[in-house]
Parts: sequence; structure tokens; C-alpha cells
Amino acid sequence: MTVETAPLDAVPGVRVARPAVAVLVPCLNEARSIGRVVHDFQAALPAATIFVYDNNSTDATVEVAAAAGAEVRRETRQGKGHVVRRMFADVDADIYVIVDGDGTYEAASAPAMISRMMVDQLDMVVGRRDATQAEGEAYRRGHATGNQVFSRILRMFFGGTFTDVFSGYRVMSRRLVKSFPVTSSGFEIETEITAHAVAVEAASAEVDTPYRARHEDSPSKLRTYRDGVRILTTAVRLFKNLRPMRFFSIIAGVLTVVAIALGLPILIEFFRTGLVPRLPTAVLAAAIEIVAFVALSAGLVLEGIHSVRREVRRLAYLAEPPPWAPPRG
Repeated sequence: MTVETAPLDAVPGVRVARPAVAVLVPCLNEARSIGRVVHDFQAALPAATIFVYDNNSTDATVEVAAAAGAEVRRETRQGKGHVVRRMFADVDADIYVIVDGDGTYEAASAPAMISRMMVDQLDMVVGRRDATQAEGEAYRRGHATGNQVFSRILRMFFGGTFTDVFSGYRVMSRRLVKSFPVTSSGFEIETEITAHAVAVEAASAEVDTPYRARHEDSPSKLRTYRDGVRILTTAVRLFKNLRPMRFFSIIAGVLTVVAIALGLPILIEFFRTGLVPRLPTAVLAAAIEIVAFVALSAGLVLEGIHSVRREVRRLAYLAEPPPWAPPRG
């Protein structure tokens, strides 16, 4: 599939073969907004193909999307992560624009995001929600604060410079999409995408974009506390899988501090009097230190295994040409 898009043709100094652009829209009960989303992206990217993936909607989402001109497909396994896995596996394109179907993101930002990708030769451009341009309570203060906290946690875990890790508006290259082993099932998918981009050392950037309020008859699917716990759990799991030595070193360090706090007074007393006044506590301190040693050993072993997996993932990423590469042959 080969399509044209005006912003790419205008990029100076970049040789492209008119990359195919796919707009991917995961949807669940978005009949109130999906028509506008499709029409807005048709206007912003007139040559792109728009795919709407329905996730068991009970309203008229499918009918409205099809009537608006989108190619409608279905994923019956419930959860945004399952939908993203299906979209990335099924759709063949050079550049992927992934956006929520609730109408909160500005389609007019897409050409600038794609041009930023092409000019700076990036693999991902994240639409950073600009609170100063948000409509009313579109970007609630509590959610904005939570986003900042989680963004700092993820930067601490994985590195990178992302400040809006939960944005559902991203432009991604084919090589980043096709090397991404999706394991999440729900809203934590954005966390996993960010971690994957950092793991393969993909060049990325953020671009400010306005953020609109949802339609008043379209309630949010986000459950603040439940999804927050799931996201934090996913972040810890990814941290263990992608940074095993660091993860288990932290555990070993904490356990060692506990063991010292329990055992040091007993050791001092033993050297002073030759007696062990609290034998159970001494045994507990020794056991904790043994567990700390086991954790550190596990980290060393898993780090060696992960280094091989990291190389495999990196090779899969490099196997696909970037969208700005000249045509083969």
C-alpha cells in the first residue's frame, strides 16, 4: 500500500517514497464522537487510511465510523491493550498515527507530528497534552498531577525524557510498531509503548497539542484508582523485565539494610559480652541477608538473559527500514 500526504512531500532534504500512513483508532462506545474523529483526520491527512477498531461497542460506533468512511474492524478481547496488539499486527503501513476515538485530541496536529518525525528522523512523536490549551475540565488537575508523578517514576525506572507517558496520541514508525511485543491488556499500554521505545533506543520527541473535552454523553472509560494501580503494577513488572539487575539490586539493598538494623545491635553485644541475647532475631537477620544474596544473584543471572533478549529486540527493530529511508532497489 502506497499513499501520498502533502506534509511529507514538503519536508526538505528527506528522500521518501511517499510513505503509507495509517490512522489507528481504538474504540469502545464512541458513537457520539467517532464520526467527527474520522472526518477531522480525513481533512488533516487526506491520503491516509483510517482504521477504526471496535472493542465490543454496544452503541452505534461501528455504523457511524463506517458511514464516515473509515475501514472498520473488530477485536473481541476486551481491553485497549488487546486492540492495540491487533492493530499493530494487522495493519501494514510506514507511519502509524494512533489516537483515541473520544475526540479529545486535535487531528490538525497530526501533519506537524509526522513532519517532526521525518525532519528529525524519529521513531515516535508523542502528542503532549497542553493543559494551557485544554477546554474547560478536559485535562483535570488530578489526572494531570497523576500523569506528572507517573512520568517521573517511569523516567526513574527506564530513563528517557517523556513528560506525558499516558498520551493516547502518537505517531510511530513501522520499525518501532513491528518490533513491539505487546503484553498489556488495558490502559497500561501507553506505559509499555514508552518502555519499549526506551529499551530499543528509539529516537523520540514530544509535540504540544490541544486537548478537548469529551462529549457530554460519552463517559470516560478510565477508572482513576483501579487503572492507576494497574499502570503502577505494569511499570514495576516492566522494570523487573527490562532492568533486572537494577530491580534486584534495590531489593537486595533494602533487605541488607533491614538485616543490619536487626543484627548489628546483637553483633555489638556479642563482641562486648560474648553472649547472644536475642537468638531468634539473630537467625532472622541472617536469613534476610541470605535472601538478599539470592536476590542479587538472581539479578546477575537475569541481566545476562535480558542482554540477549535486548539484542534480539534491537535486531527486530533494525530489520525494518525507517519511513525516511530511500526506496530499496
